[in-house]
Amino acid sequence: MTRTSTAIHSSLADFADSPIARWGQWGWLVLTAVFLISNAVSLNILREGSWLGPAWLNVAVWGGLMITAALLLRRFRPWHDPLILPALAILLGWGFLLVDRLAPNFWLRQLIWGSIGISVLLGVAILPRNLRPLRDFPYTWLIGGLTLLGATLVFGVNPIGYGARLWLEIPFTGVYFQPSELLKLLLIIFLASYFAQREQLLRFRAPRGWLAPLPYLAPLLFMWGFCMALLVWQQDLGAAVLFFAVFLGMLYIAVGDWWYLLGGGVLLLGAAVFAYYAFDLVALRVDAWINPWPEADDRAFQIVQSLYALANGRVLGQGINQGFPQYIPVIHSDFAFAAIVEEWGLIGGITTIALFLWLTYRGLRIAMLAKRPFHIYLATGITLMMTAQTILILGGVTKVLPLTGVTLPFVSYGGSSLLMSCIMIGILLYLSDEVGQ
Repeated sequence: MTRTSTAIHSSLADFADSPIARWGQWGWLVLTAVFLISNAVSLNILREGSWLGPAWLNVAVWGGLMITAALLLRRFRPWHDPLILPALAILLGWGFLLVDRLAPNFWLRQLIWGSIGISVLLGVAILPRNLRPLRDFPYTWLIGGLTLLGATLVFGVNPIGYGARLWLEIPFTGVYFQPSELLKLLLIIFLASYFAQREQLLRFRAPRGWLAPLPYLAPLLFMWGFCMALLVWQQDLGAAVLFFAVFLGMLYIAVGDWWYLLGGGVLLLGAAVFAYYAFDLVALRVDAWINPWPEADDRAFQIVQSLYALANGRVLGQGINQGFPQYIPVIHSDFAFAAIVEEWGLIGGITTIALFLWLTYRGLRIAMLAKRPFHIYLATGITLMMTAQTILILGGVTKVLPLTGVTLPFVSYGGSSLLMSCIMIGILLYLSDEVGQ
């Protein structure tokens, strides 16, 4: 470690242990509590006719989770990054309120999944002594995830009764989970371990130039191709694009050659053209992206209503429970950001984007300061995954990109997505504690 990096590590440790960071974390949690309480009161008055109502449960559950998390992290991971939890807290609490507002039938489930997610986050951040089991058995983890994903081809169901069968039911529980969400993390672990073990080989430059690492990438490309084939077979193309973006980003970081980005872009463009002609769903989403107005009352109804909601929000928004985001089908999942902008305005939309940018910055900072190659790639992969997912869904909702159907992390309804996002943040908190020591 160089003198400069040592100084940075020392300053980060001092900052994590400083009163500014400690009280700054609590300050942000208090401000978030004020925001949630005021919105819960408004929602109760508008919906129940009284300031007392079920929306208070959002604040109570959120408060208990965040106080517990802050105290336990302070006790067992004193050098963790103190600026990650506040961003997570705002997004999670906002998500609780949003699901309560948009889909009351799913609201209690979201609270339960959020509680499970924060509990698992704390377990991941606090309990492990090291990450060797993840680093030393990458193929075992990945093959297990691919097996679960493949099982959906035979045993997959859709809880609503129609549409793509991307879920598996946990026997005798009535609980469903989406294996592609688990595979996100397992693929990152596999890539991080693979690149960390072969870093020098991948960066080796022979007379063949940028072709030199290709023989060492063959097994990796085979596993990735198998994963992508399964996803395309299921037509879960949102996850396929997400996996491709993360794979390409981590490959570039490992190899350090922009030709791989160019080649990956060409492959992605070719895959997009093939998917457009091969799958009706992809063609529908691309056509709706290019020009939704001819079919605004039919196939493009969802994206058109999203654009109306974004415009209706203006600067300050309509206020919670005073807009009409429910006109958008599946608003509580795919189009949560449109509901935020309509009822909290441009300010709410910019705040949401800023929070995800902040998490991206903190995640990349952890990766830059990590001491072990596996930790560097793991932090980078997690950050790329959350960032790419956010870009895809925000781009789809605003018609900047074709809609892919992924969820907005921590905000959209979805137990599998929320749980895996919490696990990823837990790993970042664990890694940040090691960085700060």
